[in-house]
Amino acid sequence: MGELGGAWGWLADGAHWSGESGVWHRLGEHVYVSGVALAIACAVALPVGLWLGHLGKGGALAINVSNIGRAVPVFAVLALFMVSPLRSAGYVPTIAALVLFAVPPLLTNAYVGMRGVDRSVVEAARGMGMSGGQLFLRVELPLARALVMTGLRSAAVQVIATATIAAMVGQGGLGRIITAGFNTFNTPQVLAGALLVAALALVVEGVLVAVDRYLLRPAAVR
Repeated sequence: MGELGGAWGWLADGAHWSGESGVWHRLGEHVYVSGVALAIACAVALPVGLWLGHLGKGGALAINVSNIGRAVPVFAVLALFMVSPLRSAGYVPTIAALVLFAVPPLLTNAYVGMRGVDRSVVEAARGMGMSGGQLFLRVELPLARALVMTGLRSAAVQVIATATIAAMVGQGGLGRIITAGFNTFNTPQVLAGALLVAALALVVEGVLVAVDRYLLRPAAVR
């Protein structure tokens, strides 16, 4: 309780929330980097995973290639970018590393979700005269939604948690609060930073769950 009390006391101090090194500024940096990385990963992975799942071809190769992002340590990618010409490109190195980390769960769940749709339902829809596009939008995508959203939630939480590593190469975000605490041997500050990251991940998870439930509701009652 002593360390938790110290962390709560640190968070309750208004001085720690203002300024360029304050919580609000670091939170904004963290949300920006995580949001941009997740958006890019979704734009890359979801169309590929959904389309390959619809076709039923090339999925295994795409998933294996995307899983390279899981095998390569994010900090190693950040360090590599920081000694390249991109070191002066702001958040680009951090975002690039996080995109590599977020693509695998998005692509894998999208592909598996599409391939998991009951084939008898698909064949029945084809028998009713649906085109490939209609089949994709009206049958396969709604039935694959649950797994796609699971992949999105998993990627979002992983990105938010991993974005703290950016502070180790001089980038912003909530990780700077943690590293500053380590540098000054301030354990309550380290714990406070970790709690802020965990809280942000939980809030984002809750928002995505709410969106998922909203999409599950019939259109007539939305």
